[in-house]
Amino acid sequence: MTQDEAVLLLEYVAAACPAQRIGEFTPDVWGELFAPYSLDEARAAVIVVASQQPFVAPADVITEIKARRAERIELANIVIDGDPTQTGAESAAALREIIRAAGDGLTGPSSIRASLGAGDRLALPPGADHGPYEGRAAAARAAIGKMPADRDPSKDPRGRACRKCGAAAGTSCTTSGRRRQDVHPIRLEDTKRAAAGLPLLDHDEAEARIKAAAAAALAHHQEQEQDQEQEVDAS
Repeated sequence: MTQDEAVLLLEYVAAACPAQRIGEFTPDVWGELFAPYSLDEARAAVIVVASQQPFVAPADVITEIKARRAERIELANIVIDGDPTQTGAESAAALREIIRAAGDGLTGPSSIRASLGAGDRLALPPGADHGPYEGRAAAARAAIGKMPADRDPSKDPRGRACRKCGAAAGTSCTTSGRRRQDVHPIRLEDTKRAAAGLPLLDHDEAEARIKAAAAAALAHHQEQEQDQEQEVDAS
């Protein structure tokens, strides 16, 4: 982000939070804090933060930016095949470029297999070859190689929508508006049944089975702990 873009971002903040105080040197500070990020991702993060609290702190915006970048990188599902003709330093640099491109959203939610072939090209979203992403788009093409098909919903739980929280295919599950590191059990159950060629269970029936299985697992764990305690007491 440039200094001029930092001024635009603060104008956006002022429109979203009219009561927020913006001083003479605020654009200078925000320009330094947000230098590593683009105006578009910062503006999207401001909207999220401003919808949750009356004032927008840089730390909250940066936390939101990092969370969204981490999610995009996770959804990219990067797999590195490697290139025996590259040195270790070249491979590391290529991997960094792949991760950076995924964080920028240039790759989209998909499974990225980095074959790193010299003749391969990466299909990036329209417009990625222009504006602030021009250099990164070219570097990502050179580093990544090719992208296979989208996630297989019979193997990857995030390849299908979640019936618990309503998360769309290719996105993470959420609880109380916060992104989960794992998927809801019913989403995993649906994936297992799809892989086995079985029809999906009724939502209520599936939830009941999952809860029963969790309760049985907990009871089994408690029994094991009791047995261990008894063995210790006996010795």
